[in-house]
Amino acid sequence: MHNGTSNGMSDAFVFFGATGDLAYKQIFPSLQNLIRDQGMNIPIIGVAKAGWNLNQLKERAKDSLEHHGGLDQVAWEKMEKLLRYVDGDYGDPATFIELRKQLGKAQSPLHYLAVPPSLFGTVALGLQKAGCSNNSRAVIEKPFGHNLETALELNRALHKVFPESAIYRIDHYLGKEPVQNIIYTRFANPIFEPIWNRDHIRSIQLTMAETYSVTDRGKFYDETGALRDVVQNHMLQVLANLTMDPPTGEDYEADRDSKAALLKAVRPLTPNDIVRGQYNGYRDVPGVAPGSTVETFVAIRCFIDSWRWAGVPIYIRAGKVLPMTCMEAVIEFKRPPRETYHELVPLRSSHVRFRISPDICIGMGVRVKVPGERMAGQDVELMLKSHAAHEMPPYERLLGDAMHGHGELFARQDLVEAQWRVVQPVLDNVTPVYGYEPGSWGPDEIAQLIGPDGPWIDPKPAQDEARSQTAGH
Repeated sequence: MHNGTSNGMSDAFVFFGATGDLAYKQIFPSLQNLIRDQGMNIPIIGVAKAGWNLNQLKERAKDSLEHHGGLDQVAWEKMEKLLRYVDGDYGDPATFIELRKQLGKAQSPLHYLAVPPSLFGTVALGLQKAGCSNNSRAVIEKPFGHNLETALELNRALHKVFPESAIYRIDHYLGKEPVQNIIYTRFANPIFEPIWNRDHIRSIQLTMAETYSVTDRGKFYDETGALRDVVQNHMLQVLANLTMDPPTGEDYEADRDSKAALLKAVRPLTPNDIVRGQYNGYRDVPGVAPGSTVETFVAIRCFIDSWRWAGVPIYIRAGKVLPMTCMEAVIEFKRPPRETYHELVPLRSSHVRFRISPDICIGMGVRVKVPGERMAGQDVELMLKSHAAHEMPPYERLLGDAMHGHGELFARQDLVEAQWRVVQPVLDNVTPVYGYEPGSWGPDEIAQLIGPDGPWIDPKPAQDEARSQTAGH
């Protein structure tokens, strides 16, 4: 078994922030699934400063399961017996002394820090002083810093207590089946790799669109913005999956080494490489500053300075209140050196499209002859579809991996730093923010950003794809 730390399976699960939103929506349902699907049978200790007792935590857990994924009676009865609760302030040593007592014989706990990043250092030191950190692992949630400097600070605080191999930075996007599917499809099929380079690929476009606004998260979003919220992490991770070299060797770090090499080669952005937008009406959202210039939409152009990708432009856009909710990548191939049949062929006639959500599909754009005497063609997209109805939820997969010491799907520090270096020069108000209408594809200025490499390829709703030739599974 490949291990991130010397110890094997974690023998207790501790989560700080046990009464919070993340625990309610994700952690309790994932723990029930791990008990049901993987036979997890270790103490589950919630820690929070809420003035609660164990019965209240159990009620909250049960309520969470009923609203998020459904209560499995057998698994819930087991989970109820495993639950423990420690109430106390994270700055108070007594909280951690009580935790050590509740851990009992456990020697290798997994600590999940579902708390604001400003508390990571406090919790880590509390664990260390009470002897709860030896031989343990720490799972932390993004954001991993607010910029490169704070990411480095955060890391220093954690490294005072935990070695890098024991830190699991969770980005739920990396646990998604379709994101894994990109790497698998690329490296398991001999047709892609020979043409997956600057000689054959004209450009790459990634789109992450959401129809919803920021109504209930105004304050959080106004401190974050689209670039930090999804581009610096999710989108650059997906880009790494699309463009990294094949992992080499049997080492469990091989995958992350390939991604790190790729992300370190992405050229830092300049103000000419970014267009920021804000939907009309955003400033009226509760929690948003009156004259806010935070972007709810961002489009960037980036380049990878490597032999494989030199000169290939990559366009990434992400935003709120767009026409549909969808994440997809389109890889456009160059046309043949001459058009044998003297047709005027659209530039984007041949492509591969990875739809990551809401449905999973891989589309291949090809030209086929139209019936009749003439040697003339039309563009069709051959479609391989699969619906991700039965995939393992990301948090279940990631928590299970962390308990086993498998780190592949977690963000390593050098990857996090590389991602921050890409966006660091354009964070905050380096460029103007342009207004756009809700329900549009962002501000008009994005057309100038893509220029002759355009136009932008807008995702189509799933029903439009039904016209394509479908191979279902």
